[in-house]
This record gives sequence, structure tokens and C-alpha cells, in this order.
Amino acid sequence: MITRFLWQGMDRNLRLCVLLILAVGIALPLANLILAATNPAHVPSWVLQLFGKYLCYALLALAVDLVWGFCGILSLGHGAFFALGGYCMGMYLMRQIGSRGVYGNPILPDFMVFLNYKELPWFWHGFDHFWFAAVMVVLVPSVLAFALGWFAFRSRVTGVYLSIITQAMTFALMLAFFRNDMGLGGNNGLTDFKDILGFSVQASETRAALFFASAVALAIGLIISAAVVGSRFGKALTAVRDAESRMRFLGYRVEGFKLFVFVLSAAMAGVAGALYVPQVGIINPSEFAPGNSIEAVLWVAVGGRGTLVGPIIGAILVNFGKTWLTGALPEVWLFALGALFIVVTLLLPKGIVGLWSQMKSRSQARKARVLA
Repeated sequence: MITRFLWQGMDRNLRLCVLLILAVGIALPLANLILAATNPAHVPSWVLQLFGKYLCYALLALAVDLVWGFCGILSLGHGAFFALGGYCMGMYLMRQIGSRGVYGNPILPDFMVFLNYKELPWFWHGFDHFWFAAVMVVLVPSVLAFALGWFAFRSRVTGVYLSIITQAMTFALMLAFFRNDMGLGGNNGLTDFKDILGFSVQASETRAALFFASAVALAIGLIISAAVVGSRFGKALTAVRDAESRMRFLGYRVEGFKLFVFVLSAAMAGVAGALYVPQVGIINPSEFAPGNSIEAVLWVAVGGRGTLVGPIIGAILVNFGKTWLTGALPEVWLFALGALFIVVTLLLPKGIVGLWSQMKSRSQARKARVLA
């Protein structure tokens, strides 16, 4: 009944996007597992892994769009929530290695043995269970977002000041996670994963399942975001974005609206990070780099801020371009990224989806004039 309510609350374009995501999530794994390698339609495992990473990035972009596009909160720290979700999943995967590590210690991961740890740090307990890790993937980013949002929104920190605070948060976390005494692998991070839920992370079937899980997570994230935005709460949220002072004057508790959507967005970013880690095989402090969060904002801007579908398109297109350029012309990528930012700011303020909507409206207007 709840699913039917959410589905009916979506417009036609969003429904088509959800169905397309699920269709891709089913078709590509089947093309990888069923079709022979000699078949032209066969999807290699590395392509499946690459596009699985793109789906995780798309979920992160959707999370950023939820706070920036519909609430006006320009967060430059969502990469931190993404990385925290990834570390929670990485801790679970490290606990699954057991005695198969280089040093053969059934309890301590290899890096702890190398650094002469005598016992497992307290915050690692429980991560040998998948259900516990799954809860932490959502809870840890949410708690951090709640703490940051509680103090920032109650203090009425807005605009560029809030953006700087979120960027400072992710930079501080990056510096902290680089330290060996944090007990999280230091500079090398967490890697050399073996199993997830008893299945080898290197197996083709596992990679296919992870790709499908990423597609399902993105579809669910889109449905939830659409439900939030399309509700009465979402209309008030947009009003907070456009006229916060007026909403306060009307008696609305603006802080509550901002805090809810900020925490929800952080949880979505954490899920994206958790699905990202087993597919790429590593998580390290570089994921906290402020540049990653800025890139996520650029994905949203390219696709179309405040459109839900736009950030998904932007994340996939920009990262596909990044993959191609860093392979063909690696020294050009950063210049291309800067040029893309300038072009979007000056010529495509509403992104790709906004440009398409404008072209469609103009076409309909021309047809109406011809018929008249």
C-alpha cells in the first residue's frame, strides 16, 4: 500500500526513469552472466564494475540535489557522508577476511597486526555481522549530519558560511582518517576484501548482484526523494529555499525542515558509499577530499539542479567523460572539468534537463502559433 502511494505520487517522467534504472540493473548483469564472451552483446565484468560505480555516484548526486536543489543548502561536504558509509562497509568486509590475511590473525586485520595492535578497537566490535554494518552505514552519516545540522541551522548559518563549514568538516575528517592511530588503516585505508555475505567479492555473480543492488538503491532513493518533494512537506521545503524569512514570519520551524532533509540526504550518501566499496575494492581517506564533494555538486549542476532526474544524468555523463579523458588525455581532465563548470554556469544555469525543458516549451509555443 505504501509502495502504491509512493508510485502514484510520481509523475510520468520519474516513473520512466525508475523503470529504466531497474531495467538496466537487470539487463547488464544478465548480459554479463548468460551471454558468452564472444557474443557482441556480452557485457565484460570490468564494464559492469565501472557502471556500478556510476550508479553509486548517481545516488550521491541525488542526495546532494535533495538538499541543494529543493532546500537551498549548498553542501560541500557530502563526500564525507559517502566515505563514512564506505568505511562502515569496509570494516565489515575486513572482518570477513579472518585468518586468510597475510599475517593469519583471525581477529585483527593485517594493518593492525603490522602496527602492533594488541586487541581490536572497541568501535570495530559488531562489524563481523552484516546487519550491524548495514545499520551503521545509515546511522553514522545520519548522526554526523544531525549533529552538524542541529548546531548550524539553530544558529541560522546559511549561504556560503554553511558551505564552508561542510567543506571544513570533510577536510578535518580526511586529516583524521590519515592518522594510523585512528585504527582505520591510515593512508592505505581498507582493502584486500575477500567475501561479502559468504560470497567472493571477485566472483562474476557477486559483481552482478552488487550492480543490481546499486540500481535498486538508486531507484528507491529516487522514489523516496520524489515522495518527499511532492508532498506538502516538500512544498514547504521549497518555500524555505525561496523565502526562508517569510516562512519564519508565518510561524514555520524552518530548522526542522532543513534538519530532516539534511539527515535523509546524508543517509542516502552513506548507502551509496557502502555499495561503492565492494565494487571498487578499496576505501581510503582520499574519499574525504573536498574536491570529491565539489565534483558531486558539479554533477548536479550539469544535470539540472532541483529536477531529481538531472543529477543522475549529470553524474553518469561527467564520470563517463572523466573515465574516457583520464585514459586518453589524462593531463586534460582537470582543465575540462574547469571548462565544464564555466560553461554550465554561464550557458546552462538549469543544466541538461533544464535546457531540454526550454527547447520543448519553445517547440510547443511555435506549434501553437502555427495552429493559431
